[in-house]
Amino acid sequence: MAWTLSVTELNEYVRRSLASDPMLRSVVLRGEISNFKKHFSGHWYFSLKDEKSRIDCVMFRQNNLGVRFEPKDGARVQLGGTVGLYTAAGSYQFYAESMQPDGVGDLYLRFEQLKAKLLAEGLFDSARKRPLPLLPRAIGIVTSNTGAVVHDIARVAGRRNPGMQLVLRPAQVQGEGAAQDIVKGIEELSRVEGIDVIIIGRGGGSLEDLWAFNEEIVARAIAACPVPVISAVGHETDVAISDFVADHRAATPSAAAEIAVAERSVLLSQAEDIKTQLQAALARKILAGRAELAETGRRLRACHPLAKVREMQLTLTRLSQRLNRQAESAVNNSRGRLDVLRGKLEALGPAGALERGYAIPRISGRVIRGADEVAPGDEIDLLVKGGEIAARVTEIRRSSL
Repeated sequence: MAWTLSVTELNEYVRRSLASDPMLRSVVLRGEISNFKKHFSGHWYFSLKDEKSRIDCVMFRQNNLGVRFEPKDGARVQLGGTVGLYTAAGSYQFYAESMQPDGVGDLYLRFEQLKAKLLAEGLFDSARKRPLPLLPRAIGIVTSNTGAVVHDIARVAGRRNPGMQLVLRPAQVQGEGAAQDIVKGIEELSRVEGIDVIIIGRGGGSLEDLWAFNEEIVARAIAACPVPVISAVGHETDVAISDFVADHRAATPSAAAEIAVAERSVLLSQAEDIKTQLQAALARKILAGRAELAETGRRLRACHPLAKVREMQLTLTRLSQRLNRQAESAVNNSRGRLDVLRGKLEALGPAGALERGYAIPRISGRVIRGADEVAPGDEIDLLVKGGEIAARVTEIRRSSL
């Protein structure tokens, strides 16, 4: 008779069956880590695979605290733990309790070897990285046309600058022939007139899923591309060879659009600031030019012959005025001295003597200068103040004066 069970009852029965099997309670698995993820809770989720199969694994935080190395995709490890069933999803998985290194996976080894080779050739050098144009005419995109990548890029570009032209070249990004198709996409877009930036990328995945972007032909196509290339492969923690060779690496396709497409409002604000600065600089230049022109004009006017003539005329006027003042002063001084001399002369002259009560004797109109010039009986005139006195000499008395 058939059992009638609910999904929960069936999953629980399988879980108990797996848990009760002694063969599955203490198992050591060897394989290669793939699609490794760290949950914010501290738990690790990943797959362990070999050449033909894979199994989902979980390692809880209390167990992975004892792991002494950093697990990553491609690493070969040995896991100790148990097999069980996650009943909520009905998924069969391995619960790892311990982890030890078990060599390096083939893909990871190839990754490191190619990385070392291209590094030695200088393909990763920062000196060969080209800056992105501020305002590209168009942006080329090499990615799958069925994934979310192209929609994320278009959404971000439309928000930042609605007029930006996007050119999609659909490409296979995973599996056989993907690397060759990516190379063709890069070469085709690089020949399209107006495309100034190319974005290559895809969504996240395991190391195998992203492997096309780790191929040497893709790396060399990026290096040879005549326009700048942005590599946007996987999620923020994923790293591909294309990231090292590209001119710019974006953590996600959305971040690539943020890098490639400048925000229109920011550009307009910057343009307005530059305009204001230019106007201020022009105003300062004009003021400085006017001041320089005024100074030059002043110097030219100072050097003009008429200015020299006016300057000499002013000098001549000042000298003439000074000479006139000096001449006037000399005349006044001379007049003063003349007045003094005139006063002295007048004091010493006949008029002065007459004023002081003296008389001037004359005979026949001639001044008598001594007693010897007259004799008794001579008639003489005495010139006194106010007139003349007629007199006769009656006696001459001689003295020693």
